[in-house]
Formats: sequence, structure tokens, C-alpha cells
Amino acid sequence: MKILHVISTMNPETGGVCEAVRLLAEGLTDAGFYNEIASVDHKVYHSDSIVTQHALGPKRGPWYYSKQLMPWLLKNLTRFDVVVVHGLWLYHGYAVNKALKQLDRNAEGILPRFMVMPHGMLDPYFQQAKGRRIKALRNIAYWALVEKNIINNADELLFTCETELLLARKPFKPYYPKRETVVGLGVQSPPAFTLSMAKAFLETAPDLQLKPYWLFLSRINEKKGCDLLLQAYKSLAERAAAIGDISHLPNLVIAGPGGEMAYGEQLQQMVRQSVILNNRVHFPGMLIGDAKWGAFYDCEAFVLPSHQENFGIAVVEALACGKPVLISDQVNIWREIKDSGAAIVEPDTAEGTFNLLYKWYKLSAQNKQLMSGAANGCFEQYFSEYANIERFSRVMHGTDSSSTNKNKLTDQYAIIS
Repeated sequence: MKILHVISTMNPETGGVCEAVRLLAEGLTDAGFYNEIASVDHKVYHSDSIVTQHALGPKRGPWYYSKQLMPWLLKNLTRFDVVVVHGLWLYHGYAVNKALKQLDRNAEGILPRFMVMPHGMLDPYFQQAKGRRIKALRNIAYWALVEKNIINNADELLFTCETELLLARKPFKPYYPKRETVVGLGVQSPPAFTLSMAKAFLETAPDLQLKPYWLFLSRINEKKGCDLLLQAYKSLAERAAAIGDISHLPNLVIAGPGGEMAYGEQLQQMVRQSVILNNRVHFPGMLIGDAKWGAFYDCEAFVLPSHQENFGIAVVEALACGKPVLISDQVNIWREIKDSGAAIVEPDTAEGTFNLLYKWYKLSAQNKQLMSGAANGCFEQYFSEYANIERFSRVMHGTDSSSTNKNKLTDQYAIIS
């Protein structure tokens, strides 16, 4: 079976969707499927990947338009059995839908099954968040003109978890997908820890030598709750200093792209101006390869107080490294992780974020160790790539029995990722 994945960009600095697509396509290839990826990038990212990639850019404007994409789709779509559009609101989804209609009118070959994977982009958060009023109005108009046709024309919508599926039904009307299926996401098991990983990470943050730390690893963005995290850490540090316990407080690492943007600069300025934060909070930038895995393996716990997180690949990668996670209840997979005993979960508020850190800080060494053990088990049960590829394979072959239409709630959810 041949599968085409169409996405706006495979640039790893744009967030987790491109990484999810890469892992999915490579996992399906290992399972015997043939996969290609088309994007509107100006170059091929992950050039060492086993999956053929087509960079059909350069993209233009906020819609990510590319004049190369439509002709390529018209020429190549009939080579595939399935086409999956990853992500919404941009030109690539419009182009696939339009190309399929044109090919159908012209009776040019057998058309592939058309699937859409929103990756959380139908979450009501984006219509309700402060500061997004203009974008929310734009989305309403774009839904009426374009996006509803893509969603309702697709043969199947694919979701990473049951929470995402249910949330997707709320913000826009008319919403009449033909089929809705939870396929989850899978993450590859990390490479085994080596001393070179620890060394690579410490080269990005040399002041951390032999110091324990908590790790945030994601885009440095307001949606991720970075400001809440920094304020909560400052409050906890002040409390620890007041009782003479500051030496036992782990450092905080805020890693990821975005530090050079206005929001990231504000956070770093806050650290530089604070006596208690300076030399305790570190911004090593975007971490990849050994440096990333070194950061995961050596941290005490992973923390992500996000205001909206459809899946959270970094959360799952932390679990795979045996690290408990301190997350908000806006990370859609929090229930599975908490039920496994591998997470502390709180609301995405200032108080909730402080409680994330404080509860872990006061936890006994024995209970911290128990949570670390639970993290590995949680990953294997819910988020390993093997279970995900098995589920996705059934969907590709049309043999999955858990699909539903919008008028029927899905069966009790058990994420397979």
C-alpha cells in the first residue's frame, strides 16, 4: 500500500506535528507500507530519513501557498492508495481537496482514500484564547469558505486521542465528518543512555555540572505556559530560601526554539534581573540529538504547564526515558499518564503550576522512584510506536472497527499510540 502524507512544513523548529509525521511515516515504512511526504518547504529536512520527501516550496505568505504543489498533486495523487493531510488552516489541505475534485471530474485514474489528521487544530482553545480574537474571526470565515469542505469531504478524520476527537466537534458548524477514528501517536524508544549524551547536553549548559534540574523542552511560547512556569519556580525558590532550603531546590532548564523572540527575551530578562533566578534558570536553546537525550535522561522530572497540548511528543519522550512528568490538565493525554502513576497534573493556572513544582519538590525519594518506574510502563502501554503502527495499519487497510460518525460517540477510549 502506498501512502502520501501532505503537510505544510517539515521544519523541526515549527513544533511537534512535523516530528509526528516523520515518525509515523518511518514507522509505517518499517511495517511494509510505502510512504512519501510532500510539503511546501524550500528544502528537504531530515535528509537522512528512509522516507522520500518532496520540498515543493518556497511557500509564500501566511497561507503557505506554493505554486508547485497543485501541479505535483495532479500528476502524482493517483500513484497512491491513501493521502493523509496533516494539519489544517493552510494551503496544502485546500490543494489536496481541490486536486482530488479535479481528478474525479476528469476521471483520471483511481483516486486515493482521503484522510485528514487535524493534530489538535480543531481544539476550541484557539477560538477562545486571549489575544486570538482576530485569528478566531478569521478562522470562522475560513471555515465557512474552505475548511468545512475539506473536513466534510474527507473519507476519514484521524485523531491522536479521544479528548481531541470530542473537542473537535465543538468550535465549528457545519461539522459532518464521514468517519472519526482515534489512531493515537507513537514515539520511538529512545537510544540507550551514554555518557556522550550527558556531555553533549552539558556543553549547552555548562553551569549545570553535577546539579539536579527540572526540564522544560518545547517551543518557548505563551501557549506552553512558560511564564507561569518561571513565576512558579521563582515563588518556590523564594519560599525555599526563606526556610534555608534553597540548596536542595533543583535548577530549571527551559530549552527549545523561540528564545530569541520577544516573549523568550522577556523571560530571559526576568531571569537576568532576579537575584534568586540568575544562575538557577538556564536557556540552552533548541536541543537535538545527543544533547536532547542527555537533557531528558539527566533531569529529575519533565514539566509542561501548557494551555493547550494535543499530544505532547516531548512529554512522551520524557516517559520513555523513565522520567515523571509534571503537566497541566490541558495536555490531552494527561488522564492516561496520571492513571499510570507517572504524572502530577494540575490546572494551567499560576496556582496550578506552582502546585506542580511544589508537590514534586516535597515528594519523598521513594515515591519519586516509584513514579520513575511507572513512567516506563506508561510509555510501553500507551505510547510506543509499535502499537500505534499496528492501529494505523488497520485504518489504512480499512479494517479498524473503532471508527464512528459524528452522531455516535466512540467506544470507551484506550489510546493506542
